[in-house]
Amino acid sequence: MAKCHRNNVDPLILHRTPSASSSSVSANTFSGSSLRRIIFDAISCGGSSRYRRELREEDDKDCSKSTMIGEDSMRKPEKLSDLLNLAVIESGVETKKKEETLEILKRVVKDLQAEAEAEAAEKKIAAASEVRLLAKDDIEARVTLAMLGAIPPLVSMIDDESQSEDALIASLYALLNLGIGNDVNKAAIVKAGVVHKMLKLIESSKPPNQAIAEAIVANFLGLSALDSNKPIIGSSGAIIFLVKTLKNFEETSSSQAREDALRALYNLSIYHQNVSFILETDLIPFLLNTLGDMEVSERILAILTNVVSVPEGRKAIGEVIEAFPILVDVLNWNDSIKCQEKAVYILMLMAHKGYGDRNAMIEAGIESSLLELTLVGSPLAQKRASRVLECLRMVDKGKQVSAPIYGISSTSSLGRERGHDLRMTDERKAVKQLVQQSLQSNMKRIVKRANLPHDFVTTSQHFSKSLTF
Repeated sequence: MAKCHRNNVDPLILHRTPSASSSSVSANTFSGSSLRRIIFDAISCGGSSRYRRELREEDDKDCSKSTMIGEDSMRKPEKLSDLLNLAVIESGVETKKKEETLEILKRVVKDLQAEAEAEAAEKKIAAASEVRLLAKDDIEARVTLAMLGAIPPLVSMIDDESQSEDALIASLYALLNLGIGNDVNKAAIVKAGVVHKMLKLIESSKPPNQAIAEAIVANFLGLSALDSNKPIIGSSGAIIFLVKTLKNFEETSSSQAREDALRALYNLSIYHQNVSFILETDLIPFLLNTLGDMEVSERILAILTNVVSVPEGRKAIGEVIEAFPILVDVLNWNDSIKCQEKAVYILMLMAHKGYGDRNAMIEAGIESSLLELTLVGSPLAQKRASRVLECLRMVDKGKQVSAPIYGISSTSSLGRERGHDLRMTDERKAVKQLVQQSLQSNMKRIVKRANLPHDFVTTSQHFSKSLTF
């Protein structure tokens, strides 16, 4: 049995002789309770030994765990250092890649700037093709190539009559890609004289090369997006070229060239000084007569909204035959919200500035279209339509009541209706007159298109008068 250190009982006490004062009761007590205590202590001492052994085992486990934790803590710095090393490696790879790309760009620009040699022409064509590809989707490459001096040699290639078609197309599209999303490059390209060189290239090629013409149109589109380039391009004669491309797209140009020409003309029309150059061409009649084409109607209306903002533009639109019926038809058949908003904007400015234009609008049957817009149009279209209606009401105040446009042939009829009209609000009277006028105008147009007898028109007028509102 293990030795107990907690209760150090001397075994000789069992043989101690009791004193005289101690009776047999003490001896009995010693022999009973003391013996039991000794046995209990011995047993508990053994149990304590087992308990301590278990504690030691647990301590050993804790020690092993702490050792494992220490090893993990040693591993974490190792992982962190691995990540840092990996980041350094990746940074080094990226830096090396950038250096290699820079060397490529330097080599390309050097080939573009090559002097007249036997192989210089081929190098320039290859270099221009590389610039086109490198600048197509890489923003940094566009900046770097321009800083290295790629723009002047590309522009000079356009002015060289000895260049082949492939060289011209490569240089034109290289310049186009260099200007994508980069206003600094756009300004630098125009400053290098590319506008006049492109126009000269078009004039010198008879007949014009379709591929080269489309590349030049695309360049005009990109360069005209910058405000500082608009007056330079507009006064250069480029508008005439763009209008010719737009009008002859079915014969010599693709649908993409037509779209690019329209967008370029829109960009140029934003600058009001260019409207005078636009009016020197026959673009306005062509645009109005092309409004039936749904693919380009919104772009055409966008150009007209810029033209109508100047007095000369409003005059040019008003002089076009059937201009107002065409614009009113846009309100009727075109479900595009943008087209409706733009068309009613043009009509609003025309009605606000010109008294004679209001009469032409009324004759075109605009009232019913405006009333429909005020009910089901977009908020912006509703607001603009209401303003046009207000302008048309001014025409009613300036005319005599016996005017045939309202279907009232004498002052006696006015007296018969005066009592009823006085009980109506001004708004209801205005709407009633507009509805009657719209019905009559639409009926006249229907009769005219159907080639019905003139008596049918008179009967329809009496029928429209009898309608209650």
